[in-house]
Amino acid sequence: MAKILFGMNQSLDGYVDHQEFAPDPALFRHWIEQVRGLTGSVYGRRMYEVMRYWDEDHPEWDAERRDFAAAWRSQPKWVVSRSLKSVGPNATLVEDDIEAVIRGLKARLVGEIAVSGPDLARSLTDLGLIDEYRLYFHPVVLGRGKPFFAGPRPPLRLLASDLIGGNVIRLTYVPA
Repeated sequence: MAKILFGMNQSLDGYVDHQEFAPDPALFRHWIEQVRGLTGSVYGRRMYEVMRYWDEDHPEWDAERRDFAAAWRSQPKWVVSRSLKSVGPNATLVEDDIEAVIRGLKARLVGEIAVSGPDLARSLTDLGLIDEYRLYFHPVVLGRGKPFFAGPRPPLRLLASDLIGGNVIRLTYVPA
C-alpha cells in the first residue's frame, strides 16, 4: 500500500513561495533524492504548471538541475484539475472523483506518493488521505502568501525532526 505525503518548503511564518527562497545545494540534492525515490506525485493545477518548467532542458542548467529534471520526468504524475484540457508527458489528468482516484493509487501502488499544492493537500486532508506531512522550514519570515495549511491545521503528532543543509529544518508529522 502506498503512503501519501505532503511536503513543501515554507517560511517560519508558514507560507510557501518558490520565488522567495531557493534551496541551498544540500537541500536541492535532498529534493533530487526525494523525487527520485517517489512512486509518483499528485499535483494541483497551479503547482503542476510551476513544475512543468522541468519538462524541457535549459542550457544554463548545472548537473544537479539536469538530475532533478530527469527524476521529475521519469515519475508518474496525476494532475487534479477541472480547467486543464491536457497534461504533459508521463502525466494523467484527474478531473473527477479525486477521492476514488487517490484511494485507488494507495491500494494498488507501493512506496511514497507526494502531494504538491496546499489547496489540493487541504482537500486530501479533509478526506483523511494524507499519511504524512513534511514541513521544510527556511529561516525567513514572509508575512504574506499562500499558507502551507490551506485550511485548519489537522491534529498532528511529531514523528521526526531533521536538519537539511545548512539552515532548513524538516519536521515530519503524521495524523494524530
